[in-house]
Amino acid sequence: MECVYCFLGFLLLAARLPLDAAKRFHDVLSNERPSGYMREHNQLKGWSSDENDWNEKLYPVWKRGDPRWKNSWKGGRVQAVLTSDSPALVGSTMTFVVSLVFPRCQKEDANGNIVYETNCRNDTGPSPDPFVYNWTAWTEDDDWGNDSSQGHHNVFPDGKPFPRPPGWKKRNFVYVFHTLGQYFQRLGRCSARVSINTTNVPLGPQLMEVTVYRRHGRAYCPIAKVKDVYVVTDRIPIFVTMSQKNDRNSSDETFLRDLPIVFNVLIHDPSHFLIESSINYKWNFGDNTGLFVSNNSTLNHTYVLNGTFSLNLTVQAAVPGPCPTPSPRPLTPTPALLPGGDNPLQLRDVPDENCRINRYGYFKATIEIVDGILEVNIIKMTDVLMPVPQPDDSVVDFVVTCEGTIPTEVCTVISDPTCRITQSTVCDPVDVDVGELCLLTVRRAFSGSGTYCMNLTLGDEASLALTSTLKTQGLQTDRKQYWDRGQRKEAECFSQPCKGCVLPRKPGKRSTAQEPPRNSLNLQPYS
Repeated sequence: MECVYCFLGFLLLAARLPLDAAKRFHDVLSNERPSGYMREHNQLKGWSSDENDWNEKLYPVWKRGDPRWKNSWKGGRVQAVLTSDSPALVGSTMTFVVSLVFPRCQKEDANGNIVYETNCRNDTGPSPDPFVYNWTAWTEDDDWGNDSSQGHHNVFPDGKPFPRPPGWKKRNFVYVFHTLGQYFQRLGRCSARVSINTTNVPLGPQLMEVTVYRRHGRAYCPIAKVKDVYVVTDRIPIFVTMSQKNDRNSSDETFLRDLPIVFNVLIHDPSHFLIESSINYKWNFGDNTGLFVSNNSTLNHTYVLNGTFSLNLTVQAAVPGPCPTPSPRPLTPTPALLPGGDNPLQLRDVPDENCRINRYGYFKATIEIVDGILEVNIIKMTDVLMPVPQPDDSVVDFVVTCEGTIPTEVCTVISDPTCRITQSTVCDPVDVDVGELCLLTVRRAFSGSGTYCMNLTLGDEASLALTSTLKTQGLQTDRKQYWDRGQRKEAECFSQPCKGCVLPRKPGKRSTAQEPPRNSLNLQPYS
């Protein structure tokens, strides 16, 4: 009898050997093995366990460095690029996109075939065959798409049959996504997209891996692998932009006193998870002005003192979340339940399934407040009489006033009347002592009649203030002529700002175009 048991045990062991030898998804896709608890509690809807068997006969497995990779694609290697809209707030939907980058001069056509681009030359020269892979010809085989062949090669690595929506034969790539001990299979073209709900995804960084196969006769050939880290968080992902008029460099977190700073909060919510949430913004600007609470994502604030300030923002939103577990409570005595009652406790009502919880996002920054040029204006334009007048020549003095600090440079930009096409740019330092009162005369020589848009900027280390006006030069009494790149233009004289003005180039750089001989720049206190 003992020998019979030994023989049966040998048969069971022999029957199990093929199963142990078969590859499973986690053997093919990743060496990382999540715990059994994670597999049970982090189940993704529509995904399968990577404990399932992998059909290695139909989908061969090549390790890194295998020489067969060199011949996996005609004309070179295919690169896969994986992107996602990470980070994602827990409970929201995260989307992953894989895009294939083919070798030079190759592309996918409307039928899903891979063809050579017209008039594109690579290292191997033009090919007489327009196709890299003519999968349309393969699928025209008599038994490619019929039901009898479905169980043979129109299946995924786990044996599940391909879905057959309209145009499915044009999808010649198989994408296998893998994360958290689970996989998802998709038939696609040169790109594939997958979305997951992050409710059951653990907080923190996670790894998504994708393996891509292409059709190869009645089997499939691996062509690319790619992986990327994504992040799930219980904090609302927020970004804050800060901008200010006349601020020279918005990225250095240095701003000007007595001018409003515009704070704009951007919430990263590509799946619109928070679209129906009530969102509050709580600001503390660190200047003893108190707490500001708003439901608007944009807020202006003006600092009236110089110094360093700590900015703090808290964003609060009520989002869908898990309902609390019902808890028992004492039974309220009633005549019907007094001596005859045998149930001393009564369960609370189960809360509504549409429960909501508060989520928060935080932003901190340290900003520096300094003095700067607050405003600049052209208050007067005057023709300058020259000792020896010349036809079509004129010199104009622009009287400029400003508020705030004394500028260290002045720039002028002359453009067409639309303020879009720059004709000349001149920048010079303010190297004269203008005193405490910011009042300058900027002298320019012009030639030709016409209408010009003139932008004038005054700048220092921290600020750059702009004003603009339309200037007319002409031969008539109410018109003026001036040199501007040797071109003569004519129009009426205006003194209001113009739209679409062109900013000057970097201070200190002069225009390389040859100026007319009598074009000059004079800076002097205005009297």
